Amino acid sequence: MKVYYNKQGIGDVLIIPLKQGNREAISHRKYGDITEIYDQSQKQVIGYNIFRATSYLTLEDGKHTLTEQLLDEINQIFAKNNAPTLELDLTPKFVIGYVKEKEKHANADKLSVCQVDLGNETVQIVCGAPNVEAGQHVVVAKVGAIMPSGLEIKAAQLRGVDSFGMICSQKELGLPNAPQEKGIYVLEGDVEAGQPFTIV
Repeated sequence: MKVYYNKQGIGDVLIIPLKQGNREAISHRKYGDITEIYDQSQKQVIGYNIFRATSYLTLEDGKHTLTEQLLDEINQIFAKNNAPTLELDLTPKFVIGYVKEKEKHANADKLSVCQVDLGNETVQIVCGAPNVEAGQHVVVAKVGAIMPSGLEIKAAQLRGVDSFGMICSQKELGLPNAPQEKGIYVLEGDVEAGQPFTIV
């Protein structure tokens, strides 16, 4: 998970995006220097902004990985401003997966139903890529991942079949020089299911 700081472009504000929201249904609640961003249509908090951020933290411009240590520091800031504690799952949301099985979707010619080993669990993912096959190591965006496009990955049903995550292409991952043709990113070399995959 990433947080963002751009003093020249936005000001002395640390942006903590949690989920996508409906811009037409956004409301705000202030706790001192903390602004909570709430989506009334989804009835959930979708992010926080910390104003006067460098009075609390040493920050450089850019995106920062939200580590346990940084989360602890942010929660100390929240406590000083009487804001609710921020409880987040910081486990990697982009991981290496191993496609154990692939079957044709019963209700869609161009979809496959895959059983994908993520190291500590096996999940079912419906995939539309023409090149997905059993025996491949691939990049999986787990439920809760935010894609470079801003899309949030959610559990879904595709043509009546449950799907928990997305097997990604290089283009979807925002990788430089990604091929334009459709197809998932098949990994070669010494990789293991469950390893984090970092989008630079």
